[in-house]
Amino acid sequence: MYVKDIMVTSITTTSKDTSVSKALDIMQSNNFHRLPVVDDNNYLIGLLTESIIAKNTPNDASSLSIYELNYLLNKLKVEDVMIKDVHTIHPDSLLEEAAVKLRSHDIGCLPVVDDDNKLIGIITQNDIFDAFVDILGYHPVATRYVINIQEDKPGIMHDVSKCFAEEGISITRLAVYYTDRGIELLVVTNGLKSDSIIKLLQENGYNVTNVFEIK
Repeated sequence: MYVKDIMVTSITTTSKDTSVSKALDIMQSNNFHRLPVVDDNNYLIGLLTESIIAKNTPNDASSLSIYELNYLLNKLKVEDVMIKDVHTIHPDSLLEEAAVKLRSHDIGCLPVVDDDNKLIGIITQNDIFDAFVDILGYHPVATRYVINIQEDKPGIMHDVSKCFAEEGISITRLAVYYTDRGIELLVVTNGLKSDSIIKLLQENGYNVTNVFEIK
């Protein structure tokens, strides 16, 4: 899966000349935690976040009157406080690369830019979570079979897939986990649980340790 498959393309942005007060109003009214900053041609030049705003306002804001605080935020321009060295990602990058960048830099989003640094989308931690859930097939009317594999050897995927094919059951997702319990093969199928496939897998020497229906 690529970044372009899940990125949000309908993006609210701001300009460098916008007051921090106005930008903050935009963020709060839309429940945003950050705003990409672009120039007149939609090229990315910065990123404004709630944390960077907080860092550039008095720590003891309670000692300021509402008037004084509003005056300060109106006086400050986005350009004065925005992050200029922004971590970005290309739309053709793998989703895994986006996840690693978010994790390694401890950030909540990545603006998506083309080869010319033009903003075309944004991807957040929540988008990664949604993709993770989708990849593992956690959706309505599905069954997840967990098969414990004690010895890894060529042909296991073929054998297991053949069992499902013989029962006329379509596999929608496959995942492999390496755990202290051994190798666990997750097989996700459409429809409800099939006792016959469990029996067939067991007859072929496979230990089905968990079956979970998602309805």
